[in-house]
Amino acid sequence: MSNTVYTDGTLNVPAEPDERKLNLLDHALVLIVVCAIDLVVNAVNHEVGFLHNLTGIAVLYAICLAGLVLTKIMPFYLPSVAWISLVGMAVTLPFTPGSAWVLDQVKAIDFLALTTPTLAYAGFAIAREEILTAKKSGWKLALVAVLVFFGTYLGSVLVAELMLAWT
Repeated sequence: MSNTVYTDGTLNVPAEPDERKLNLLDHALVLIVVCAIDLVVNAVNHEVGFLHNLTGIAVLYAICLAGLVLTKIMPFYLPSVAWISLVGMAVTLPFTPGSAWVLDQVKAIDFLALTTPTLAYAGFAIAREEILTAKKSGWKLALVAVLVFFGTYLGSVLVAELMLAWT
């Protein structure tokens, strides 16, 4: 699918596919590949036993799969990331049976290490339309990015200073 640019400059962008029509089997297989990569990254990066890492990754896999199933079957729409987050919160609430076990398994996982393959994939997955938009925007896009980074840094410094002064 390609975008159509009209003579008045507006852009006809195709609608995003509805996540409720996702293929669970395809997503489950992709999640297995991601979990395998994450398992290797976490085993190299972290000093926890392989079996404990495997159990933690399996718990995260189950949470993600449950969120995807909810995305597909619920009568109202929420993005899959919201359903996955809700399932993750639900299974770790203190009054949920088994939450202590879930937390014990997942605490062995180094979540920062899990972001490395995810961000690498995101870098490779830039679409042609995004590159064309970046070329068209040119220096304006770079200026906005620098200002956003600078503003985020200043905001973080301000919050940190306030918290340090408060304590």
